Amino acid sequence: MRRAVIHRHTTETQIDLALTLEGRGRYQVSTGIRFFDHMLELFTRHGGFDLTLKATGDLDVDQHHTVEDVGIALGEAVRDAIGDKKGINRAGYFVMPMDETLAVAAIDLSGRPFNVVDLGVRARVVGDLQTELVTDFFDGFAAAARANVHLKVMYGRSSHHRVEATFKAFARALRVACAKDRRLAQMLPSTKGLL
Repeated sequence: MRRAVIHRHTTETQIDLALTLEGRGRYQVSTGIRFFDHMLELFTRHGGFDLTLKATGDLDVDQHHTVEDVGIALGEAVRDAIGDKKGINRAGYFVMPMDETLAVAAIDLSGRPFNVVDLGVRARVVGDLQTELVTDFFDGFAAAARANVHLKVMYGRSSHHRVEATFKAFARALRVACAKDRRLAQMLPSTKGLL
């Protein structure tokens, strides 16, 4: 079982997180932002991960610190759980339809952080989540996981669907990238010999 436990405590947020890559889609999530909780629950279920997350942040100031720091903690957990990266697929992608919306996610656990998010969300808030912070979440994740993360919504009317389809696509792409390939066994998926 590839698992990681992260305790990230700053003056702005206190985050305790446990992630199992080969999970059963079980979750216990609390961030104080209900729509964000829902997106993390979707991530867990669609990724086939197990996630326990308790985040307490300075929501009286803004949601930014909580959302970004959860992204960082989750990225750290993925990086730690994967370990030396031998035998993993390394890259994964997924195209996720959700009613009238279509989202695409591509991830490379390359060791080089880079994030591109193009959601085309027009609403300032979806549920109780400030939508501009979705990019900050994925920025934090990409930096901490040392991964390339590319997310694009091709089309869709509903801002809710745009955000939700993105989290689902991201989860499924990450699931593929993290998965072990028996044929690669102890091989590092890079001709450089370093990831």
